[in-house]
Amino acid sequence: MAESTNMRLRLPLLCIILEVILIILFGALVEYNDDTHAKMWNANKSHSATRDDYENEFYYRYPSFQDVHVMIFVGFGFLMTFLQRYGFSSVGFNFLIAAFSLQWATLMQGFVHGMHHGKIHVGVTSMINADFCTGSVLISFGAVLGKTSPVQLLVMAIFEVTLFAVNEFILLSMLGANDAGGSMTIHTFGAYFGLMVTRVLYRPNLDKSKHRNSSVYHSDLFAMIGTIYLWMFWPSFNSAITNYGDPQHRTALNTYYSLAACTLATFAFSALVNPEGKLDMVHIQNAALAGGVAVGTAGEMMLTPFGSMIVGFLAGTISVLGYKYLTPVLESKLKIQDTCGIHNLHGMPGVLGAVVGAVTSALASPGVYGHGLQRVFADAETGKWNPQSRGGFQAISLAVTLGMALFGGLVTGFILKLPIYGAPPDTHCFEDGLYWEVPGEEEGHELNEVATPNEMEKLNS
Repeated sequence: MAESTNMRLRLPLLCIILEVILIILFGALVEYNDDTHAKMWNANKSHSATRDDYENEFYYRYPSFQDVHVMIFVGFGFLMTFLQRYGFSSVGFNFLIAAFSLQWATLMQGFVHGMHHGKIHVGVTSMINADFCTGSVLISFGAVLGKTSPVQLLVMAIFEVTLFAVNEFILLSMLGANDAGGSMTIHTFGAYFGLMVTRVLYRPNLDKSKHRNSSVYHSDLFAMIGTIYLWMFWPSFNSAITNYGDPQHRTALNTYYSLAACTLATFAFSALVNPEGKLDMVHIQNAALAGGVAVGTAGEMMLTPFGSMIVGFLAGTISVLGYKYLTPVLESKLKIQDTCGIHNLHGMPGVLGAVVGAVTSALASPGVYGHGLQRVFADAETGKWNPQSRGGFQAISLAVTLGMALFGGLVTGFILKLPIYGAPPDTHCFEDGLYWEVPGEEEGHELNEVATPNEMEKLNS
């Protein structure tokens, strides 16, 4: 078993090869954009007497970027630490695949969204977009958590980032969809991609690791750190790349109220579905965030505060009910082993967000938006804008996303099934000791956990 999961050569080789390729590609294709380039920024500045350094994109976008960055590395990382003996891997592998994905995403998004004279221009907005793409990979990570090696996760990221960029281009550039907070591009795509991967990687004997696929008191407390960070910064996440001014302000406000209403729904239904009326920490950690997912598409629209609260309340409700009733069915009937329940936090609320976005788009009118209409719906400037067709394109975008995610996950799953990546055996899933040096005070406990009874007998003799 130690041989089959040994990362001594596999992980270093893959990391070094990938980073060398990235450095070469960045050297050949990536350059600073005008707001970052010393020569271009100052040349443009000298042509405008009124232009001030504080008009640089950095000062508008960097606070939002930093909030998104915290969500990716602290929020997602700690949210997945609920497993009792998988905390190192949850935070550590999250760190690894996020660091790779944001570099690869910069290239892939640059390729598909158009290059400038053969170069990809980077600045603070491209950093935010790369983090968004990374978020989608981390959502998929939640479905295969505890059952995959770091090498498998990096390979999954290579394919998912590429497909994410293509799907994002189809939705935003070809179909002209609105999806500032990523209900479709990030959450729906990441969730159904991950669910398809974990379906292909189905483990019939996973119950042999069932005793480790659970939380303890302190691991659930650690996971709540991730929840609170995500909850606090979600208004920044949804509004990070919206237009300055009223659209950005409105998106943050709508997300703020949606999350608050979602949290009350989560507590209500968590107690309601428990025969003893007790709260389930799994629901609180996850379902309370569903309101941020569900308002992602329509956040910049005139959803109104009470509309946002309705969406948030619905999201919290379907998320809790999903954890309680749907997840066991998916596992027993469809053989989908979803470790973190990403279908309940990202999948269903993401689809809800897409539907809300389509309906809100179809109801938009100049009477409601005034001159602000074209600031939300770019095609309104062309004069060919029609709210019903815009709603239709939003719905088509959801269908395209689901198709891309399921097909991409299917192909990637079969690639990850090859027996060359050092994946853990069914008997030793959800265990840090396979891939990490576990601190001394836990060595005895770790050995008992990882070794089978036969192995223990040989070691004792």
